[in-house]
Amino acid sequence: MALPVPKAPGYAQMLKEGSIRLFGTEEAVLRSIEACLEFANTLKSAYGPRGLNKMVINHLEKLFVTNDAATIIRQMDIQHPAARIIIMASEMQEKEVGDGTNFVIVLAGALLEQAEELIRMGLKPVEVIEGYELAREKILNDMLPTLVCDEVKDFQNVEEVLKGIRASIASKQYGSEELIGSLIAKACIAANAPKTAFNVDNVRVCKILGSGINNSEVVQGMVFKKNIEGNVTKASDAKVVVYTCPIDIGTTETKGTVLIHTAEELKNFSRGEENMLEEQIKSIADTGVKVVVSGGKFGDMALHYLNKYNLMAVRLQSKFDVRRLCRTVGATALPKIVAPKPEDLGYCDQVYIDEIGDTPVVIFKQNSKESKISTVVIRGATESVMDDVERAVDDGVNTYKALTKDGRLVPGAGATEAEIACQVTSLAETLPGMEQYAVAKFADALQSVAIGIASNAGIDSSDLNNLLLAAHQEGKKNAGVNIESETASILDAVEAKIFDTYLSKYWGIKYATSAVCTILQVDEIICAKPAGGPKPKQPAGDWDQD
Repeated sequence: MALPVPKAPGYAQMLKEGSIRLFGTEEAVLRSIEACLEFANTLKSAYGPRGLNKMVINHLEKLFVTNDAATIIRQMDIQHPAARIIIMASEMQEKEVGDGTNFVIVLAGALLEQAEELIRMGLKPVEVIEGYELAREKILNDMLPTLVCDEVKDFQNVEEVLKGIRASIASKQYGSEELIGSLIAKACIAANAPKTAFNVDNVRVCKILGSGINNSEVVQGMVFKKNIEGNVTKASDAKVVVYTCPIDIGTTETKGTVLIHTAEELKNFSRGEENMLEEQIKSIADTGVKVVVSGGKFGDMALHYLNKYNLMAVRLQSKFDVRRLCRTVGATALPKIVAPKPEDLGYCDQVYIDEIGDTPVVIFKQNSKESKISTVVIRGATESVMDDVERAVDDGVNTYKALTKDGRLVPGAGATEAEIACQVTSLAETLPGMEQYAVAKFADALQSVAIGIASNAGIDSSDLNNLLLAAHQEGKKNAGVNIESETASILDAVEAKIFDTYLSKYWGIKYATSAVCTILQVDEIICAKPAGGPKPKQPAGDWDQD
């Protein structure tokens, strides 16, 4: 008779076999910090204008070559719960500002690295959290507002806008920030309706292989990589009608049987359908329409009559493209083939087919300022180059949106972090309790952000750190890293026109500190037993070989 074996005493008897429990400072806190540091160090080398690219192959075997942190973390399947907290903080930064995701990860990693030193020295995680939260409140409320050095006020001026978005583009496409920045500024200004919130979706991107980035351009309106359906290739001052249904002979909802006795009856039957379709297309042409856009297919008979009445036929396979085109031309999408009412029609100055490189495109171009959609046409030698430029455009457009909320700018090139670090160090010296150590380490973490920019540019970080500290202690608030120099040197970020948005620094410091405090508050990690399922079926062997 088998005797029941008692479970291990203590916590293990409450959990299923296969569960994991980590507790205490050594197991829960320090191991979480170690995992987060590995993750942060991976992305630290991609930080700044001279950041190195990462080659990421996702679960679908798609290749990404980029230094954009948002794209990298989206494709990396990170499982560790503490690292996931930092990823969530950077994702919130992406949603709030649209840029500065790597800043959050690098700062959080530096704060955790300093926290690990303090914990090993004997401080409790709670004391570190109190110091970090005190430093954060002082920075956001008292120090950061004093560093504002400029403000974007005119959002219809290309030069003003370029001043605010240049740095976010330089971090992705260093050397091309002027060219790409001016394209983004023009596209955003064209798509920004006065007295309404700026919509990021109003700036579209169309990537066409060939030539180089210098041949990229902005089109007021929409560009589609496709050919037209009929023979008419151009229309000016055109009324546009948009249908979501196929343009073809309608099919009955139920199956029917038609009994035909003679050839004459067969001719009359098919002619009746043709006449009905012709009447429908004639009624559309009689309203003054020149362009017919459909979300479905065009039948051969329908194309014949469209060509007969000199109507341009364009097919869009994406329902989202149909909606955007309706917004561009001011049309209402109709669900079935009927003669449109005047209020359902849209208007476009020019609709024409063109060939860019080897690629046929249909362009809906609006010369008037009423249309609030613009398209950036990106040219490039390879798909990966164009993808990277598209990410820079996306960051620039999101930065423009952030500027419309708050146009304040702070010095870039690491000057803001270095100045705040000096002020936080002075603050730590005035504090009486144990939190002074954590506040001082917060300053060290901020300094490491500026040093990271220099290290990725191949500059000796120790010499540069001494130069930066000396400059800021002398009262040079705008002293930042000069990545153009081969040796360690500093520059005035304001004179060099290197600015970061106030919002990206504000939310970046806020989210990074919150994520770090959340990780340090964990004292126990409990992982339930993974859900079991049937094992994958093994391929059957050939019985002849047994």
